[in-house]
Amino acid sequence: MTLLPPEADWFGSAAEALPDDAEQSILVGRIWDPAVGGPSPVVVRDGDVFDVSAEFATVRDICELPEPAAVVAGLRGRPVGGLAELLANTGRAGRDRDRPWLLAPVDLQALKAAGVTFAVSLVERVIEERARGDLALAAEIRQRLLAEVGADLQDLTPGSVEASRLKELLVAEGVWSQYLEVGIGPDAEIFTKGQILSAVGTAVPVGVLAASTWNNPEPEVALLVASSGRIVGATLGNDVNLRDVEGRSALLLPKAKDNNASCALGPLVRLFDDRFDLDRVRGLELVLEIEGTDGFRLDGISDMSRMSRDPEELVRQLLGPHHHYPDGAVLMLGTMFAPIQDRDRPGEGFTHRVDDVVRISSPPLGTLVNRVRHSEDCDPWDFGVRDLMGNLARRGLL
Repeated sequence: MTLLPPEADWFGSAAEALPDDAEQSILVGRIWDPAVGGPSPVVVRDGDVFDVSAEFATVRDICELPEPAAVVAGLRGRPVGGLAELLANTGRAGRDRDRPWLLAPVDLQALKAAGVTFAVSLVERVIEERARGDLALAAEIRQRLLAEVGADLQDLTPGSVEASRLKELLVAEGVWSQYLEVGIGPDAEIFTKGQILSAVGTAVPVGVLAASTWNNPEPEVALLVASSGRIVGATLGNDVNLRDVEGRSALLLPKAKDNNASCALGPLVRLFDDRFDLDRVRGLELVLEIEGTDGFRLDGISDMSRMSRDPEELVRQLLGPHHHYPDGAVLMLGTMFAPIQDRDRPGEGFTHRVDDVVRISSPPLGTLVNRVRHSEDCDPWDFGVRDLMGNLARRGLL
């Protein structure tokens, strides 16, 4: 097991964690409070953190309000401390377990993700499938496939007549794929990213399986969706993916996506109001930075305006008369980031190494920072729904 160096604040500062207009943002999060032996919803104002569990036992309860932002803006709460203080106690080795630390900013919501929502990502999924996890073969296929298919699929409306015609052409050319089906067909790929309460937050490790030899982060915007289907806020996400596993078979998607510490969300949820809404989300640009202890650095950008499916369409496919989520859901919207930059030998592309630091940032949402570990070495997920209900009952919050 590799220990994180205690002297380095690799997780960044509170200023980086906050939106660039934090003083005008309605921000909700969660902390672990050792004094009560469990989690509490918090609001963040002017860099200070306030426990609002006396008013709302869960973040889910806040999201179910008719006007979450308006209610949260008027909450006083119990002072907990500064965000910088909590962030430091979250990320530094030797955490003081008698003091609060940050958690993922969601709780009872289902953890869902949409895939193949960008053209670049779509082509990379086809490459994964054809290479079956072989990095060298993937480089060869990438060149051939781009020549046959092209990279202009982002201009195509999924499920349209034009998309159907393209499908016919690709079938005739012998390059049709199940990934192209969900990329340009009528039905989006929406899958379960993790189990309820299993997400990790900022300043803690994210996990990849030790056996994986080809994997990467996936920087995404995640929407907070109430049980009614109403979108109430957004946060940042890392949909960690094992490309070798999914490449061997799409039926291995659960193993590629849902592992210990493989879903990171945060640092905070920004609730929708007059200053920040779905139109702002549609125009967001996410910046990804990866730094390795070997001196490797990789930068990428995911531009939400290049999505081939609108976020509202994805939410409609997730939740409606066909499928109900009584506690709401978090929906990660997909990414256009598909790393092909060689890290080691030419043609082998990118894969994580232990202790890589991953930063995902967007000015209106702050910065989500995690360090890569093997899932087997990350803190185990051992606080489930039964534990939460028992804790809230003992505190008189139910």
